[in-house]
Amino acid sequence: MNSLFSKHNQVLIGVVHLRPLPGAPRFGGSLRDIIKAAVADAVAYERGGAHAVFIENFGDVPFTKTNVAPETIAAMTAAGCAVRAAVKLPIGFNVLRNDAHAALALCAAAGGSFIRVNVHSGAMLTDQGLIEGDAYNTLRYRERICPGAGIFADVHVKHAVPLGDWSLEDAAHDTAERGLADALIVSGVGTGQAADLDDVERVRVACPQTKLLLGSGVKAENVRDYLRFADGVIVGSSLKKDGKLANAVDPRRVAALIRAMKA
Repeated sequence: MNSLFSKHNQVLIGVVHLRPLPGAPRFGGSLRDIIKAAVADAVAYERGGAHAVFIENFGDVPFTKTNVAPETIAAMTAAGCAVRAAVKLPIGFNVLRNDAHAALALCAAAGGSFIRVNVHSGAMLTDQGLIEGDAYNTLRYRERICPGAGIFADVHVKHAVPLGDWSLEDAAHDTAERGLADALIVSGVGTGQAADLDDVERVRVACPQTKLLLGSGVKAENVRDYLRFADGVIVGSSLKKDGKLANAVDPRRVAALIRAMKA
């Protein structure tokens, strides 16, 4: 994780949205096709100049708020190992909705460097119900199986609202200082929706020394505004062909975003 930020002042992490996996209601019947598509997207990110990739079980709706099933972890391991073999980029895992232990296990098994945790500290009311952070056990489990993996944690995660009157600044500070997250993520209200620039600045002021990433809605047109405060971006939707979430990653769009970041 540290090498990712030490090598690049501002990073682009592309998201590999896995198609529905075995056990999910929309599983299409071929894990081989899922892995092939995942590898193609990861290679496209690398060709376009991305600095790392996240792999997530995006197609597995509806999500569970607790631990995912064994077949999900098995399928993600197969996909992760295939991506690891195909690209030289650092890879990470996000196991939706909030299975940090599975994500860490995937890092250990497939050579991952970081994970994303939607609710690491506090509690959020989500479409899966109430999800509580478990930083205590997540940090201790990491020490046992993959101590080098970075924990990137959302603050007031998308598709959710905080339980109680917990300010954005307090949530960010507690996630970084008490939850010991290695980086914070600020997103819009949903997938592909841009974060409020004022919210990004508020988190930056609250946690000036913590790495800060944008988690949704970043495009070539707005990335420079966000990079005034952030150390990088996590992008998927806008880098697909024609900007459509269901399409494959377009390396030309990745390259255009990289150019915009450097402009």
